[in-house]
Amino acid sequence: MDNRKKLRTKYRSCFILYAFITALILSGCGTGIKTYIGETYENDSNYVNRETSIALSDDQTISAGVSDNENAMIFLSEDKVIVDDTERVSPAEAGIREESLELIEDIIETDIDHGFTSAQLAVMRDGKLVYENAWGKLNTYHQDGSEDTESDPVTTDTLYDLASVSKMFGVNYVIQKLVTDGKLDLDDTVESYLGTRFSEDVIEIHYTEGENVDLETQREWKSNITLRDLLRHQGGFPADPRYCNPHLNTEAQKYDPDGTNLLYAGNDADEKTKEATIEAICRTPLLYKPGTQTLYSDVDYMILGKVVEQVTGEDLDTCLKETFCKPMGLIHITYNPLENGFTKEDCAATELNGNTRDGYVSFDGIRTYTLQGEVHDEKAYYSMGGVSGHAGLFANAREVAELANIMLTGYCGEELVFSQEVIDEFTAPQSDKYSNWGLGWWRQGNMQRAKYFGTKACADTIGHQGWTGTLVMIDPEKKLVIAFLTNKINSPVTDIKKDANRFDGNWYTTASLGFVPEILYTGLDGSDDVTDKLERVLDKLIEDSESAVKPGMGEDHPAMRNLRSKEEVKERFEISH
Repeated sequence: MDNRKKLRTKYRSCFILYAFITALILSGCGTGIKTYIGETYENDSNYVNRETSIALSDDQTISAGVSDNENAMIFLSEDKVIVDDTERVSPAEAGIREESLELIEDIIETDIDHGFTSAQLAVMRDGKLVYENAWGKLNTYHQDGSEDTESDPVTTDTLYDLASVSKMFGVNYVIQKLVTDGKLDLDDTVESYLGTRFSEDVIEIHYTEGENVDLETQREWKSNITLRDLLRHQGGFPADPRYCNPHLNTEAQKYDPDGTNLLYAGNDADEKTKEATIEAICRTPLLYKPGTQTLYSDVDYMILGKVVEQVTGEDLDTCLKETFCKPMGLIHITYNPLENGFTKEDCAATELNGNTRDGYVSFDGIRTYTLQGEVHDEKAYYSMGGVSGHAGLFANAREVAELANIMLTGYCGEELVFSQEVIDEFTAPQSDKYSNWGLGWWRQGNMQRAKYFGTKACADTIGHQGWTGTLVMIDPEKKLVIAFLTNKINSPVTDIKKDANRFDGNWYTTASLGFVPEILYTGLDGSDDVTDKLERVLDKLIEDSESAVKPGMGEDHPAMRNLRSKEEVKERFEISH
């Protein structure tokens, strides 16, 4: 039996044991466990508190009573007591083929053998956890690009930098709750929260693209921007003004080591810089009239995050945890993990040389060390102190999936947090032209998100992708949630002269993200033999890998390594089937 078979066997054995113990509890035979959790366990203050069933008493002991959920599982991990009341079912019970999971596992494992970084996957169906797994190492390469052979492996508890997936949980969720509760109107103007400075302070910049209008028109445009416009990414802002980088060609919105960024707000990652960044946003002119085009911009969610904090009176981290994570007992979701009880070893690393793109980008104050436990996104870190509406959240796949599952029911624990009307409003297509957009949410639409959601997800499937290599998707028809997290940028830049934003990790099938739903849906709920269907999917992956290989690429080029990876997977697939 090869290593992959051993790993799969080990995983399934653990899952079966897990299910068996759960069954004992449900049947009333798990008296040993119930006796234990009725006792008082001596412990210090370093513990995990699932408030539904564990409380820390004044004498620093943990008193654990039986959870309201009879399915709850109690674990001891060194000096921690953990209650996990997530319902679990086997893939077969959820209508997910073992063959599909085996192929996904083989692709990820073989990509890692050939140089990919790491990954974590969780799948839920009908509100139950069906599958979770993790592959690879916390840090795959040294800063010089050589392999890091001594790094610890990732686990299913490892936190990943969610990048733009943060937009959905850090902002959209809170806004949806506020709208449900009647505390926020999406047609409010931004000015009603940030004041008239939002439009009056705008400066003149002649962008190389977009509509260059006079300042009076700019002020009028900005004064009429609504929260709904920002959720639709129709506010008119440039995609990436990079307020933290002093060296920018502001007109072209491109990095220029000799340029002067007219919107530079500092990069000290503190409250003063955060306020200066909000002021810079107020000074930022628009590229086009709001509501007339859709242009994905981080600025939209930087503003929305500020509005959420103003309305709730809490920072985004506190608001998310108190409103959603705490009632659900989610303990692996946070902004700024190193300031919230986690260590670097709890987090998958991202860029090897800070934000320098292996030395291509430079400015005073730029991070040059390997990023681990600090948000990668430059604006989130330097401009907003790690807590921003557009990026900054860290989490593991299991709890991302649990959080995402709220979109299927509207319920967070026992509380209805999103009315069905609000869910429908936020997930409806913007228009016939923009059917791949909801309010913040990415939609499958007319197969417009197939790159990430696969070709078999329904048109109303929603989700989001993150630049670091993360994906969450929610299919309301199949009641299916997939959270797939990678740290693909934890690898060298392939060719700085051609593209400083393309890392070696980007070339692998695992980095494409969408192969996971494509394979999972193949044979979903089917009873027939899926071998031929899976083989066709694999052949398409090989075809895509071949097309990425260009003349002149050496054998060590990641595109070549990825192709060899797929060929090895295909060879094993043919032998085993």
